[in-house]
Amino acid sequence: MPAGIYISVPFCRTKCSYCNFASDVFSRAVFQRYVDRVCADIENAPQVATKMGGQFDRAADSIYLGGGTPTVLDPTQLERIFATLRRQFEVSPDAEVTVECAPGTLTGPVLESLLHCGVNRVSLGVQSFVDQEAAAVGRLHKRATVLEDIARLRAAGITNINIDLIAGLPHQTAESWEFSLAETIATGAPHVSVYMLEVDEDSRLGRELLAGGTRYHAHFVPDEETVADFYLAACERLSDVSVAQYEISNFARVGFESRHNLKYWTRQPYFGFGMDAHSMLASASPGIDALRFAPPDSLEQYMSAAELPRTVVSCQAALEESFFLGLRLTHGVSLREFAAKFGDEAIDNARATIAEFIASGLMEQQGDFVHLSPRGRLLSNEVFERFILANEIAR
Repeated sequence: MPAGIYISVPFCRTKCSYCNFASDVFSRAVFQRYVDRVCADIENAPQVATKMGGQFDRAADSIYLGGGTPTVLDPTQLERIFATLRRQFEVSPDAEVTVECAPGTLTGPVLESLLHCGVNRVSLGVQSFVDQEAAAVGRLHKRATVLEDIARLRAAGITNINIDLIAGLPHQTAESWEFSLAETIATGAPHVSVYMLEVDEDSRLGRELLAGGTRYHAHFVPDEETVADFYLAACERLSDVSVAQYEISNFARVGFESRHNLKYWTRQPYFGFGMDAHSMLASASPGIDALRFAPPDSLEQYMSAAELPRTVVSCQAALEESFFLGLRLTHGVSLREFAAKFGDEAIDNARATIAEFIASGLMEQQGDFVHLSPRGRLLSNEVFERFILANEIAR
């Protein structure tokens, strides 16, 4: 099965207050050394796969450069990464090739380089079309910047564009959220990702919210119920214009679903390169479903070639992952296909939990498929945890 390739570029022009990713602002002097290391890792991919106990297949049908902000790299650095990838992997002619881009970093030379590298999909980290909201969390662009970038991408022939939005930013109101939704729809972008603000210890804004402070405009963050209303409003508004929800946070016109991200949700193999870039490969050993591994999430440790920790995915773990990742998708999980792959007992163990969630309105069943209800998507982590627990009790 062709793999998806993920390249992590952890560099940003500024660190947004809500960001909980392994990315930060670094001197440009670090960029070349990082690209050298990533390219060396790509060249060593077959040996790494063997060492981890995974199967290595040179075929690849999706490439995703994420971050961070990959477009802060110089065009020559971007081109070197892609050239190294195409030497090591057999990238299919119709591969989906995505690059994440912060609005305002898409210079003429960078855009020309993306085209030269075969990029056919760009994901724009817009987050909000309201300038005050974007500025409050450290975004450097304005609404006009986003619209200019979209126009330039289309003029260059890249029409497969994703727009990221975040529900729950400081100062966001029902009216301003509607404005961002209306602007998103007006762009005609065929793919939209809508995330609810994550509140945890891994971001400055999250830590301030948990502490009850006022830095980073934390006291202007909407409450959880309001954020949930924003999310549901986005689901409805996007559906009305045929940008259909196909995953908890993702919406697309027919044929524009993210092929790369679908690999994660359907447990297809993927190979990650760069800081904190995760991989999952099919196991070369019987009795083991897959292997996961990832470099450190510290730039210093990654550059020092720290040892890759390996996680063995047992058949039981694969069963659990298949179920809760499948439930992320709008169409849900086919009980018949699940039983055929994992056995009738696997479904029998889950039936009581499924019935309970259907009764509570968090899940629905249509024929052979079970899926989350709109309310269930808001409480998806609670649902996933219960299914894992149900399987552990049944062992």
